[in-house]
Amino acid sequence: MNAFSRLAIAALLPVALGSMAFSATEAEEPFTLIQDALETTLEDWIWQKRIVVVFADNPNDPRFTEQMRLIEDRPEVLLERDVVVITDTDPKARSAVRQELRARGFMLVVLAKDGSVVIRKPAPWDMREISRSIDKLPLRQQEIRER
Repeated sequence: MNAFSRLAIAALLPVALGSMAFSATEAEEPFTLIQDALETTLEDWIWQKRIVVVFADNPNDPRFTEQMRLIEDRPEVLLERDVVVITDTDPKARSAVRQELRARGFMLVVLAKDGSVVIRKPAPWDMREISRSIDKLPLRQQEIRER
């Protein structure tokens, strides 16, 4: 896990824990919004969470830092939509996530709960754009109606 990911997780952990307190039991591990691609796979989250993956070839890529800033500024938007964020800034490590999505350079990928790719973008997206793409999904529409 790189230093930026650790810092992002440390900054968001209280928000994630506070937002998830209503659904977590004492036996479950606390949910962490941002996961490192070397420590998880896409399969780990299928039918549990929607997945936002942020790729870069280096953690200092300005597009990566901008995307992570946008996520950190409004994590509640993603938590409300049942999202996990997976980051991968080390192409040499060849994570399973990077290999499966065939990422090169900066890329933002949003996946539905069934694992299908909703969008791929070569530039950062703000939370409004990401949330709109998620809110158009049939399963999300059903979740909204059932509230």
